[in-house]
Amino acid sequence: QVQLVESGGGLVQPGGSLRLSCAASGTISSIYTMGWYRQAPGKQRELVATITKGGITNYADSVKGRSTISRDNVKNTVSLQMNSLKPEDTAVYYCNGKINYINYWGQGTQVTVSS
Repeated sequence: QVQLVESGGGLVQPGGSLRLSCAASGTISSIYTMGWYRQAPGKQRELVATITKGGITNYADSVKGRSTISRDNVKNTVSLQMNSLKPEDTAVYYCNGKINYINYWGQGTQVTVSS
């Protein structure tokens, strides 16, 4: 069974930084695109950033220039460094990965940006 486990969420002040990490475990033969999505209260889940196995990245306009996604193909991890955080970044952040041709989601980690 494949699992994605996130870590690194929490409470941060506006303008602060946070780093989210996600580790894939289980029987893994291949991991294609990995990414981060978020869902704020009352809103639909939205893309934050994705990264292909070859390292091609894609960012939502709302986080472009403030966030960096990276991955380690040996350790099967993906990370999201977020800087200059704003209150509107408050959401549950979910790790996503296409593993063994199946789409998997993590359980989510809460990020709250507030003074």
